[in-house]
Parts: sequence; C-alpha cells; structure tokens
Amino acid sequence: MSQKRILFTGGGTAGHVIVNLALIPEFQKQGYTVDYIGSYSGIERKLIEPLDGVTYHGISTGKLRRYMSKENFKDPFKVLKGLAQSLRIIQKRKPQVIFSKGGFVSVPVVMAARLRSVPTVIHESDYTPGLANKLSFPFAKKILATFPETMNHLPEGKGEYIGAVVREELFEGDRSKGLALCEFHKQKPVVMVMGGSTGSKRINDAIRDNLDELLQEVQIVHICGHGHKDTSINKRGYAQFEYVQDELKHLFAATDYIVSRAGSNAIFEFLALKKPMLLIPLSRKASRGDQILNADSFVKQGYALKREEEELTNETLLNDLRQLIDNRDQILESMQRYQSERTKEKVMEIIQSHERRK
Repeated sequence: MSQKRILFTGGGTAGHVIVNLALIPEFQKQGYTVDYIGSYSGIERKLIEPLDGVTYHGISTGKLRRYMSKENFKDPFKVLKGLAQSLRIIQKRKPQVIFSKGGFVSVPVVMAARLRSVPTVIHESDYTPGLANKLSFPFAKKILATFPETMNHLPEGKGEYIGAVVREELFEGDRSKGLALCEFHKQKPVVMVMGGSTGSKRINDAIRDNLDELLQEVQIVHICGHGHKDTSINKRGYAQFEYVQDELKHLFAATDYIVSRAGSNAIFEFLALKKPMLLIPLSRKASRGDQILNADSFVKQGYALKREEEELTNETLLNDLRQLIDNRDQILESMQRYQSERTKEKVMEIIQSHERRK
C-alpha cells in the first residue's frame, strides 16, 4: 500500500497554526506522513517542530504589506526564493494534498502546489479573507469558511461553510490544576486576559493599571505575550505567563471570564468552552479590521461584549468587566444554542476527498 502523505502550511501568528495543531494528530492516527512548511523563525516553528512525527521545513518568506516600505522592494525576491524552496520540498516529499491555514508564509507554498499539480485546501478563519489567502485563492481547489458570511467573499464554486475547528484537548482541562498553577483559590471568579500570541501592550497596561481594584472582585491569569511579563508585580490573585501551551487546557478549566483580542480561532475556542468574553479587537489603524468584524458577529449572537481599543480606559475596562459578570447567565444561555457539529471530521473528509490519486 502506498504511503499517505499530507503537507500543512500556515504561520505568522498562532491563529494561523491552531487549526493545523488540531488536525495533524488526527491525520497521524490514520497513518499519514506529515510535513509542514513554515518560516525559519516564526511562531509556527516553535509550535510545530516539537511535534512527534512531523517534519518541519523552513523557507524564505516576505511580508505582504498594505503600506509603503522599502522592504516591499526586497520581499518579492524572498517570496520567489520561498517558491523555489517549496517546489523542491513538494517534489521531494510528494504529498497527495496540502492544507493551508494562511499567513504570508503560505502563499509561495500554495503557488508551488499548483505548479506541482498537488491539490490545496485553504481554511479561512476570519469574517473576511486576509490578503495572503486572497492571493492564494486562485491556486486552491477548495476554500473552507468559519463564518457563514464569509461565503460572500469567496470565489464562486470553491467555498464551503464548515464552522470552526477546535482543539479537543482544550476540553480535557482540570480546574484544580489550573487554580494550582496560578496559586488561586476557589472563592473568587477567575478572569483570563489574552492579547494574542504576541501580546497587546494596550490591554496589558489597562489590566495592570487597574489591578488593585480588579483583584478586590476577581483573580486574574494574564497571558501577556513574549517579553511582556512584568516581574515587578507580585500580587496575590494575579498570575502572569508569557505564553502557555500544554497547561492552557487547565487554565481554561479554571477560567470563568475572558478578556481578549478577537482573532477568529481563539474566540471560537472560547465559545466552544462556554466562556463569556469581553473582546477588544485590534483597531483599524493596526489591522484591516477583521477582528472588529469577528467581534461584531459574536456580540450580535449574544456570545460576547465588545470594547473598541480607542475607547479602552481604566473606567471602561472596569465597567465592561462588571457588565460581563452581571450578564453571565444571558451570555451562557446564548452560547448553549451554539453547536460544533463534527467540524474537524468534516474538514478531514473534505481534505481527503481532494487528495491526488497516484
């Protein structure tokens, strides 16, 4: 019997890797050899390379900017180099199918796959497609959408709404272990604060500026991003982590409320775990506005409260958190209506249906 092979790609942020982390073990269980193409030093390397049985291939990448920069003149050559590297990797490893989670590293991979006649399935997490995925769409066989509204932005005949893929291990957390990791007690609710994989200075500062008042009512586990831990703070009821991987499921189990950016993969995990959330999306000044649309969708469905970053102050943060706690029952009632219907299995079936037959 011929060896089954699949190649994954995606990177730049944890959001472009999380779905791959959920799918890779499932394909391995079915006997697939797994390869991964990412950047030389991006977060995807840190998350993927430690996985058993996965061969990681680093390639040259350029950043797809929407603004003027002298780096824009260098990056096409980096992308061309990445394309040549991807062509060689695909030729050598011979995957039957490629699954792309997006991010700028994925563009040369998807292009190379088309040139090597290897089918590609793309997953678009956000309400509207990002630039990297838009560039990749012409080369893909299938495009999967997390939000039903995203279908209006996909090429006709290629898109399919499938919902969110959530890592199953997140449901295996132990509340007692999560509380112990933070040295918390059971008498006060726990708020988890996350600013995305790289952290958010604006959110970090707002939380720390209000610590004394917040800690009178809640305990805070603060995932603040690499290099953003403040070692000068040592307060009971406040635990800081730069980044959490294996213990995250236990911290989620201990968490009652979440304050977070509004990356699609993250907020759908919060929803699946039934965690009421206050979302502070990246502003349009710092992004294309995708997180604002993600947050608006969740607010409309009753899953979350939202605070624009420009409106974030000490007073609004405290008021929003109190409102979130007061509205807990209504939010949980809305969340109970959400059902994650075999999304991971459906994605795997679609990927396998597009495998190149030898």
